[in-house]
Amino acid sequence: MSEYFVHESSYVDDDVIIGEGTKIWHFCHIQKGARIGKKCSLGQNVNVSNNVHIGDNVKIQNNVSVYEGVTLEDGVFCGPSCVFTNDLTPRARYPKGSENYGKTVVKEGASIGANATIVCGHNVGKCAMVAAGAVVTKDVPDYTLVMGVPAVPVAKLDEYGNITEWFNK
Repeated sequence: MSEYFVHESSYVDDDVIIGEGTKIWHFCHIQKGARIGKKCSLGQNVNVSNNVHIGDNVKIQNNVSVYEGVTLEDGVFCGPSCVFTNDLTPRARYPKGSENYGKTVVKEGASIGANATIVCGHNVGKCAMVAAGAVVTKDVPDYTLVMGVPAVPVAKLDEYGNITEWFNK
């Protein structure tokens, strides 16, 4: 019996590590070199690209691609269809290779809302929250809620996601 669950419709490449208690649901692809921690949940149609590192207790909802250059620390939540990028100036004819990808770290306990976009090279702070549909074009500070396009800080949060202070109110 396996220490983790992978649905029969999903693919797991060679040289992948998956932690105990993790569940990988329908139509997922976990690519070579990926590292997924313990007690994670990957919803339907999740792609984890080459060499991506995902911590323990991470929840990734349906239709999310975690591209090379992205790291998700422990306890991160990725809402449905949120987007990560890894190339600021992509060209199909002139690929730059993974050594030129922008790096993004989503810190411990952070949450990313449905359909939000995290532009590469920008980090999401500890216990921060990115609102649904927001576009992150700058680093998000720890314990901060950001909203809008582009995303701007609107409130301070506690570790549970409760608003402790509104900015400019």
